[in-house]
Parts: sequence; structure tokens; C-alpha cells
Amino acid sequence: MSEAVVAPPAPQSPPSTAIRARPSGFFSDVASVANRALRLLPRDLETILPALIVPLFFFVVTIGAIQNLAGDAVPGFDYKAFQLPVAIMTAVTGMSRANSLVVDIVNGYFDRLLMTPINRYALLLGLMVADMVLFLVLATPVLVLGFAIGVSFGATGVLGVLVFMLFGAFWGLAYTGFPYAIALRTGNPGAVNSSFLLFFPFMFLTTAWVSREVMTDWLAAITWFNPMTYALEAMRSLFLGWDGWALGRGIFAVSIVGLLAQTLAFRSLNGRVRRG
Repeated sequence: MSEAVVAPPAPQSPPSTAIRARPSGFFSDVASVANRALRLLPRDLETILPALIVPLFFFVVTIGAIQNLAGDAVPGFDYKAFQLPVAIMTAVTGMSRANSLVVDIVNGYFDRLLMTPINRYALLLGLMVADMVLFLVLATPVLVLGFAIGVSFGATGVLGVLVFMLFGAFWGLAYTGFPYAIALRTGNPGAVNSSFLLFFPFMFLTTAWVSREVMTDWLAAITWFNPMTYALEAMRSLFLGWDGWALGRGIFAVSIVGLLAQTLAFRSLNGRVRRG
């Protein structure tokens, strides 16, 4: 009688291992968000180029209209240097990646990010790193034009130029909290685009075009409470030398704007994360 053939046991499959996403680290998350934002910049040239052309246009036109009048009122007054900080601030204010953020919110990409272990604060901080790069890029042609028409940092040199550029960039960074807060709270591209309107009171109620001494009393009084006044005065002081008092007041004013705007932005981020 033949022996029964016993089939060999079927091979056991190894136990399945669940694949889970692991956090890559705070700085890696910030770098990833910043890198993506920078790679997307060429797609937004239709918004970036006007932010550069408009300040250059008004810089040239304002100098052409008022320079002779300012020179007659105060002999030796360099109105070109007086206007250069205004052109820098106009170029960088409101030019954040908030438009890109609101697009991500609308198309659902932001919600998908919230399903990953990415650090929530990196979602904003990475965009702000890209903003700083953009601000320095926007400020460079304005500064080059200033040099071309005779503006000089003879009293402070190359270091003065660097501080001047950083002042403008940090002002832009401080202001970015407003459009980011609007983007995160509303998810509305139109509302984000209108955030630049918040800048007009800062610009017109300050010493942007004339010094405080030639203003009417009521307007001169308002400029004392406008933080942009002190940022402008700090940047203008760099043409004459190192004025610690002017620079200190400017840093304090930019910090106040930044504290207010960035607090709104990160609270809006927390609210969006909770809703998500």
C-alpha cells in the first residue's frame, strides 16, 4: 500500500508592518516649505513685476516733481536719498506668499498637508523665509536705481547698504502677518489682494514725501504715532552716519508692527488647524 503524499506547508507570509509617516524635524519642514515657495515664484511674475515697476515709477516721478522745490526750501537737501526708503518699502509691503497660501487652501493642498506630521508652525515660517528672499530681490533694483541717480552711502559704506536692505526686508516681513492672517481666516483670494490697502494709512500719514517740519500741525502730530515714520527715519539716517537713536527707534517700531501682525497670523493658523 502506497504511502499518502503529504503536501509541504504553505510558506508563512511575514506579518504586515504598518507604514507610518514620521516627522522629519522642524528645520527640515521649514526648509521644505520655503523651497517649494521659492520654486513657485516664477509662476507669479504677473504679481511680482508690478510690485517692482510701480515703486520705481513713483520714485522717479516724485523726484522729478518735488526735487527742485525741496532743494529751494532747504539748500543741499538730497531729496533722492529722502525718497529711496519709501520706494523700498512700497516694493516689499504686501508682497508675501499669502496669495500662494490661499490657493493651497482653496484647492485642498493645505488640508492634505495637515494630514501629515509636518510641524504646523513651519507652514507659515517656511513661507516667510521665501518672503525674505523675495524682499531682498525686489529691493535690489530699487537700490541700483538709487545708486544710478546719485544716492550715496558714503558715511556708512557697504555695511550701511546691508543694514538699509535688511531694514526694508524686515519691514516687509513684519507686515506679512496681515495678509497671512486674512488668507488663513477667509480662504478668499480677493480678500488677500485687498490687504495691501491696509498699507495706505501707513504711507500717507507719515513722512513719506515731506519732512514733519513743513506739514500742517494735525498731520505732523499723527506721524508721531505711525511706526512707519520711525522705520523711514532709521533708513534715512544711514545716508548721514550711524545714528543709534534713530536705528533703535526704527527697530522698535518694526518690532511692534511685526508682533501685532505675526500674532494675528499664527492665531489664524491655529484656528485653521483646529477647523481642519
